[in-house]
Amino acid sequence: MPFWLILPLSLALILTSGQSATATLKEISLLEPRLSGPMSLEEAMAMRRSVRSFREAPLELAELSQLLWAAQGITEDRRGFRTTPSAGATYPLEVYIAAGSVNDLPPGLYKYEAQEHKLTELAKGDLRGALYDAALRQRCVKNAPIVIIIAAAYGRTMARYGERGIRYAHMEAGHSAQNICLQAISLGLGSVVVGAFNDESVKMVLSLPQNESPLYLVPIGRP
Repeated sequence: MPFWLILPLSLALILTSGQSATATLKEISLLEPRLSGPMSLEEAMAMRRSVRSFREAPLELAELSQLLWAAQGITEDRRGFRTTPSAGATYPLEVYIAAGSVNDLPPGLYKYEAQEHKLTELAKGDLRGALYDAALRQRCVKNAPIVIIIAAAYGRTMARYGERGIRYAHMEAGHSAQNICLQAISLGLGSVVVGAFNDESVKMVLSLPQNESPLYLVPIGRP
């Protein structure tokens, strides 16, 4: 039997505990994103590298806030335009955070709400171990203080562009992931994009809606 058909103990515990967590969901407001910094775009691009080893040091909530804004933040309130381009402004991406070590943020699963620039708590507890199992036991997934997960609801873009909407959603995920990586560099952080994982296992860990598919895991921490 393939290993991904065997539900890991860590995943089973998460699924069990997650059922009672929904009754106490809370929202966390994030700091306003900064629009300038000490590092140029050219420097960030030149320094970007995949980093898979992280120090045991927590991230700050302000750093997480900036990373999420880079991923899908609103840049024009009137039309809802974001930091990444999207075909027909259909915005199929959803961004989740498996937080394990962030100051002033309890370990848990959170969803980034771009319109309000806030987090919604979806489940309590550290999911990084379960994601590690789902991601073929890549240590960076377990050891990074946070893992940002990018998922796509293809139907939003396919409703306008048909099957080609799938391609557009994948392009948008690439835009978003690169934004995250460049923002991480500008904050003195390291990141790596991970595409090797079992889709169904990741969906179970995160309890993703049926219409959403995980595309990227992005572990981030202090190199």
